[in-house]
Amino acid sequence: MNEFIITFRECLEASLIVGIIYTLLEKNNLKRELQQLWLAVFAAIIASGIVAVCINYAKESIGNIAIQSLFEGLSMYVTAILLWYVIFWLSKHVSEKSAMEDKTKKAVETAGWGIFLVVFFAILREGFETALFLMGSFNMSGSFSYLGFFAGMISAILIGYAIVVQGRKINLRAFFRGTTLMLVIFASGMVAYGTHEIEEFIVKGNHLESIGIKQKSEIPRVWNILEPKDEVDNTIFYSYNLKGKNKYTHLLHDNGRVGNFFKGFFGYNSNPNWPEVILWLLSLFFGIKMWKSFYFKKN
Repeated sequence: MNEFIITFRECLEASLIVGIIYTLLEKNNLKRELQQLWLAVFAAIIASGIVAVCINYAKESIGNIAIQSLFEGLSMYVTAILLWYVIFWLSKHVSEKSAMEDKTKKAVETAGWGIFLVVFFAILREGFETALFLMGSFNMSGSFSYLGFFAGMISAILIGYAIVVQGRKINLRAFFRGTTLMLVIFASGMVAYGTHEIEEFIVKGNHLESIGIKQKSEIPRVWNILEPKDEVDNTIFYSYNLKGKNKYTHLLHDNGRVGNFFKGFFGYNSNPNWPEVILWLLSLFFGIKMWKSFYFKKN
């Protein structure tokens, strides 16, 4: 689900950019600039793949488990901030065709490879953000859905084609309003998961004494439910040996079949600390308030 939302949103923005510029160039019969456009599209896709590999390599190359947890925690915060940036600024400007048309006209008037640079960096930006968001989603859920990834990509390209090239009247604002609300919740989940990873850094790096605690068990929890068990009377709601722990794990545990989805999308945790819950609530409140002010502002 997360993969579908992320790729759908980012690819839809990229598709609209390419579609709007393509329509303008075709109407003016600018063949050289059209070649630049498609060259920029393919070059940006390749560059985005390279960026994704580099980001993943940087993460995997960190050997210290505690430092890796700190890296993941900080990257979650950065990703959430970028996600809010995308939600409340980029989506607004991409949905305004006049703004993109002005940029295209200026690029055409500029000598050289103006169109190539506009399209290349526009798509590369989307590719970079997609790589960050997908890495954050994978870190939270521990799984990756190729079906959701490709379904989101294909759906976005088809809708972008229908909106711009075919000129069909689709309420673009409604699309962005719905996907934006889901991304608001997703960003809040990233904040919560990032806070959880900061806790992992403190515990695994033996920094508990720096916060006045001697053992992990002393960390105050808002709740601590559904802990894995060695034996259970009824196995309907449990999975055994999940992630190699040789225990029965409840479906609603954050490592369970259902809880894992909630963890990936909402930032759900079976035993969150207080800062984790507080920051989740604050970020959710901030996100929903911004969402409402943008999409339901009074004229």
